[in-house]
Amino acid sequence: MSFRRTFLPIALALAVLAPAFGQDAAQGKTLSLTLSDVITRSLQKNIALQAAIVSPEISQAAVTQAQEKYIPTFTFSWQDQYNKSAAYSWLDATGAQNITKGQNYSGQVSEALPTGGTFGISVTGSTTDTNKKAQTINPSYQGQLAFNYTQPLLQGFGPSIANYNIIVARKNLDISDTTLEKTVQDTVYNAAQLYWNLVYAIENYKVQQLALQLAKDQLTLNQRSVEIGTLSPLDLMSAQAEVATREANIIAADASIKNAEDQLKILINLSDEEEKGLRSVVALDKPSLEEQKADVDEALALAMAKRTDLRIAHMGLDLNNLGLSYTKNQLLPNLSLTASFFGPGVSGTQILYSGNPLDGIVLGTVPGTGSQALKDAFSFKYPNWSIRFNLNIPLSNLISRAAYTQSKLALDQALLNLKNTEKQVLLEIRTAVRTLQTTYKQVVAYKVARELAEQKLSAEEERLRVGLSTNYLVLQYQRDLTTARVSELQAIISYNLAQVALDRSTGTILEKRKIKVDDILK
Repeated sequence: MSFRRTFLPIALALAVLAPAFGQDAAQGKTLSLTLSDVITRSLQKNIALQAAIVSPEISQAAVTQAQEKYIPTFTFSWQDQYNKSAAYSWLDATGAQNITKGQNYSGQVSEALPTGGTFGISVTGSTTDTNKKAQTINPSYQGQLAFNYTQPLLQGFGPSIANYNIIVARKNLDISDTTLEKTVQDTVYNAAQLYWNLVYAIENYKVQQLALQLAKDQLTLNQRSVEIGTLSPLDLMSAQAEVATREANIIAADASIKNAEDQLKILINLSDEEEKGLRSVVALDKPSLEEQKADVDEALALAMAKRTDLRIAHMGLDLNNLGLSYTKNQLLPNLSLTASFFGPGVSGTQILYSGNPLDGIVLGTVPGTGSQALKDAFSFKYPNWSIRFNLNIPLSNLISRAAYTQSKLALDQALLNLKNTEKQVLLEIRTAVRTLQTTYKQVVAYKVARELAEQKLSAEEERLRVGLSTNYLVLQYQRDLTTARVSELQAIISYNLAQVALDRSTGTILEKRKIKVDDILK
């Protein structure tokens, strides 16, 4: 169907639209936009979309936070102590006081393992110096190097359980990304809808102007006929009432344009500078009238593969499955294995006595150092190991299974929601295809109706001119022509909206317009 033969007669009847944004007019400036301009600006500046873009960033931060469990943990402590107490026996110390000085230090690096266990390496050491009698080593040095491994064997065992929070965070990130994609799709759809609504409002205003002009022309003819006495004053009043009615329609049509403009301005988030002195928004694109073929089965197949709400529902189902597996694992007994391998080291200054050490007669000393203690520890001069099993059975797991029951019910609910979503998608696809086909047929039918209305009005005006018709019939045919033009206009706009709605229903609205979410995030 030719656009020039159906839509342009309305547009050509009035003045050409104002030029692009930025050019001053007598009453202000106009902003000329194509549909592509509106979509681009809405994706770049729409406030709601900008807020939605933050959600994936928040989810990505949650993933990073969950992954931090695998960052090794380092702990270090150091202690310096000085103890003094009274000596109540000559066996305690030389003099009236016991004095002990010492230092303790420890360092440990531990890391969580993907199996659910933990592995750690620790180094400890101490130094002790005292004035107590009968010491064989003083000062003394101790050191130890230890490897520790703890692994749950039932509850908490396995990568899927150990990484549960990470997997959930990643799934939530996927959901956030898909939700953002859905928001972008909705934004594009809203942009197209508001744009075509503005086009309709503008063209409807033109239709009402044509109707007003017809009424005014008829009023002029009636006035002349009344003046020469060929028409009664009552017919003049009918024409005057018709002009008043159509002027009221013009006012309503103008208000509709302003409303459509305001909605579009909010969507594309015009700046204060752009809105300053702005008189009107001009829609440059005209509706498409080319027939678009659509098949329910093909559209449904596309929707099942590309619909964001279906993908989100499947992701939610995956999350529920993960939750069920996790809570099921938590019902198991807490059986864990703890294994240690460590090597102590001891050194210090050895005191050599003559006879009984209690006599306090020192013959000499053999010096020792703290580094020797650590050397013995690191070389495992005295290897030690231990293996321990711990079993903990919480009675709550035997008596109550509330968390597991909740997860199972949540999974059942998610399955039902998915099935319901699939049913709704099927209904939406059928409706979208039917609407597309119906509105195209309406465009064809209303075009014929408008053409016939034009012919009927022309013929009736000729009959009135030769005195074979009445003023009432001509006015009625004028109303019929206006109604036919509005109906054709509505059908044309509805057909273009139906095309966008079908693209949205199949999940291809971005793909067809070559819009990528990644480009929006840059």
